[in-house]
Amino acid sequence: LIDPATTYIDVGVTIGRDAVIRPNTFLEGDTRIGKGCEVGPNVRVTDSTIGDGCRLQFAVLEGASMGAGSDAGPFARLRPGAELGEQVDVGNFGEIKASVIAARSKANHLSYIGDATVGRDVNIGAGTIVCNYDGAHKHRTVIEDDVFIGSDTQLIAPVTVGRGATLGAGTTLAHDAPPDKLTVSRTRQLTVDGWRRPRKK
Repeated sequence: LIDPATTYIDVGVTIGRDAVIRPNTFLEGDTRIGKGCEVGPNVRVTDSTIGDGCRLQFAVLEGASMGAGSDAGPFARLRPGAELGEQVDVGNFGEIKASVIAARSKANHLSYIGDATVGRDVNIGAGTIVCNYDGAHKHRTVIEDDVFIGSDTQLIAPVTVGRGATLGAGTTLAHDAPPDKLTVSRTRQLTVDGWRRPRKK
């Protein structure tokens, strides 16, 4: 415990050997921290299971689980039902809810993954959003193994991305993407000659 005065550990929490708990960390409820973890600074974990060798910083976890060697943060949120496999990375401003993410997959930047099943070795590009809610019901997204999702992609559930598929940056996916192919949806780029930006008088 780097600073016991700024650390809160609930009565039901267990912490494995050689774990490091940094300042401003709150471990609450039925929480299990594995061996050799680095937790904090500025982390809140409630009713969650953290595997051996995980790292969390500036993160909030509730009802979540992380497999061995996974990372969360800085500024990550794992909501109830988030299940990370081994060596999964959820990075800056990533949010995971009611989703399973298999081993060695990464969502490193500014992503929301909700009500999804994500396979192994998937790269989720910056700004990717799973559009899981239609205003009345939640729908599920399936991303199979070895998928590459380009930045600024929206997946409109229910939708499936086939094994080995690539989604080009800026894609809005409204239909299933076939395996081992590039799928991209973009409007045609247009340059308007003679256009002038409005200016204040």
